[in-house]
Amino acid sequence: MTDVTAAFLPLTDSAILVAARECGFAEDEGIVLSLLRETSWANVRDRMAIGQFEAAHMLAPMPIAFALGLTPLSLDVIAPMSLGLGGNAVTVSRWLYDLMQQARPFEPADAANAGTALRMVARNGRRRLQLAVVHPHSGHNLELRYWLAASGIAPDRDVDIVFVPPPYMPDALASGQIDGFCVGEPWNSVAVKAGDSVVATTKSAIWKSSPEKVLGVRADWAERNGEALDGLLRALYRAARWCGEPENFDALAALLSRDDYIGKPAGLILRALNGSVAAPAKPDQSGFYEPFARAATFPWQSHALWFYSQMVRWGQVEHSRARAVAAARCFRPDLYRAAIESLSVPIPAANAKVEGAMITAQPVGSTHGTLVLGPDGFFDGRTFDPDRLDAYLSEQSGNPGKADETV
Repeated sequence: MTDVTAAFLPLTDSAILVAARECGFAEDEGIVLSLLRETSWANVRDRMAIGQFEAAHMLAPMPIAFALGLTPLSLDVIAPMSLGLGGNAVTVSRWLYDLMQQARPFEPADAANAGTALRMVARNGRRRLQLAVVHPHSGHNLELRYWLAASGIAPDRDVDIVFVPPPYMPDALASGQIDGFCVGEPWNSVAVKAGDSVVATTKSAIWKSSPEKVLGVRADWAERNGEALDGLLRALYRAARWCGEPENFDALAALLSRDDYIGKPAGLILRALNGSVAAPAKPDQSGFYEPFARAATFPWQSHALWFYSQMVRWGQVEHSRARAVAAARCFRPDLYRAAIESLSVPIPAANAKVEGAMITAQPVGSTHGTLVLGPDGFFDGRTFDPDRLDAYLSEQSGNPGKADETV
């Protein structure tokens, strides 16, 4: 048996790690998995860097930030597995929501009209709106900025974006310190239940089948403990499959509701699992959060490069061929395949794909049977081809950057 300590934040998309420990999948693979609850992503980043744990439930752009030298402490971190698709929402105060609806009626699933409504309010308001995200190097920050910019709102000019740890988001909104936030579940549902806030749109409406968290692993530990890493990945894969079965949603919500994990009512946690976060009367089990289907655990290098493109766009790093290669190499589909191959399950044959090109679900090349991906469209109809990274950067507004070499 190999001891592995992994940090996590109290979020519904920590589900795969929790299920791996509590349902015995880790133990079956010879892993004694200890889970360490944290309150902020900065703590996860810094404590991993000083060697206090081997792995973590981690923001997908964070391994990229390590590789690009954007973190206070240096460390080589890899992402050999994704921990699911989607799971975030944009929640705003009731007064802001009402103003948005007056400006342009919309439903949360309609990210385009929601964005237009927010633009109309932001440009006509007497003060700049304060919107919170969980960390600079987060999908929340980069996807919120993408949505705002595509809706005609200039981040940092038309609105202010501030950083708040996930568990503090509802209180920050209730106290009036912020006007809205982008965060993972269950903190949107916690805020809505408390009153005076409403879900405006969701991550899955902005970018369908979009990446969110990854398993971040210290590269030095992974190199020394190849068999243990393989066992951990197999355990997490099996846990993800269990988490994705609707008949297990109630049991999973009960597990996550424990005080040592999320510590919120199972009914609130269930909203993410059954997809009823934005529309309680119309749950969508395939849209809001997906832990397993559509290759939800595969670490696509095109996901890494899209995050990198947005980090360049918003001035976090200057673009170069070397930096783009470093960003892509953080995500390790080779290690995923090596570990999961023995399970004889469908695994994508490619390491990258054109993001946003699948309007409907489509079968793709895979090992061991049929694998269906998508839809994965962006709300504005754009696509991201990782082989045309320079062109994509040049087409974007908001500090697109300039390559010194073609990627």
